[in-house]
Amino acid sequence: QVQLVESGGGLVQAGGSLRLSCAASGSAFSINVMGWYRQAPGKQRELVATISSGGSTNYADSVKGRFTISRDNAKNTVYLQMNSLKPEETAVYYCNAAGSYGYILKSFNTWGQGTQVTVSS
Repeated sequence: QVQLVESGGGLVQAGGSLRLSCAASGSAFSINVMGWYRQAPGKQRELVATISSGGSTNYADSVKGRFTISRDNAKNTVYLQMNSLKPEETAVYYCNAAGSYGYILKSFNTWGQGTQVTVSS
């Protein structure tokens, strides 16, 4: 099983910045895509950003120009640099990874436990 552990959430004032990290661990796996999603109270979980193993990125329109997703393949870690944060972006941010177990050719799609980001006005 692949496990994801997020870190870096916390409380920040509007206009401030946070950097989230997500590290994947396990055996005999290969991750194709890692990403960040968020879920605000009473709302559906939504895409924030994704990055492929080749470095291709995808961002929600609302965060383009302010957030940057990056990846360290050697460390199986994905980062989300969040700048100019807005109060409405208060949410639980979840890390996601999709890939496969090479030894059994089985796909997986797994989630981290989430990390709280609170942006105060």
